[in-house]
Amino acid sequence: MRPYEVMVIFDVGAEPPAIQAVIDRLLETIRASDGAPGHVDRWGRRPFAYEVRHRREGYYVLVELSGEPRTVAEIDRLLRLADEVLRFKVVRLPDRVAARLASGAAGPGRPGARGPSSRGHVGRGPRGDGAGRGPEAARTTTGQDESRQAAEDGVSSGTAADAPAPAAG
Repeated sequence: MRPYEVMVIFDVGAEPPAIQAVIDRLLETIRASDGAPGHVDRWGRRPFAYEVRHRREGYYVLVELSGEPRTVAEIDRLLRLADEVLRFKVVRLPDRVAARLASGAAGPGRPGARGPSSRGHVGRGPRGDGAGRGPEAARTTTGQDESRQAAEDGVSSGTAADAPAPAAG
């Protein structure tokens, strides 16, 4: 059997029992197709970088499993049909990563644990200390200040107004 991870993003407007029902169906589908479900990690509500189906945030769930390619096909079919699911992605883990995860013992507090808490940050946004972003990073600017500074530095913002006029003739 091959190791996989499935990241599922649910609509935050869905009721928690409906989300749990989809997760239960997912785990049952894995078992029914001779797979072995692993750890289910609920990341909770997280904002999107851009809108997905007119939503600004989603409820993230990460499921680890072992199975065959037909198991993945069944998971794909199930999640495409579920109305509560906004997006999902199935990724086959490299064997060395799967071995490392298996030897690390399950649990959210284990070293090398996956999930938002192990990434070294709590949320998105500027760090505020300006580390690694140049001398002007600590200074807060408005859009006008940034465009004025870019013009002084000779950097184009990439807008149509910055483009040179076409040559006549």
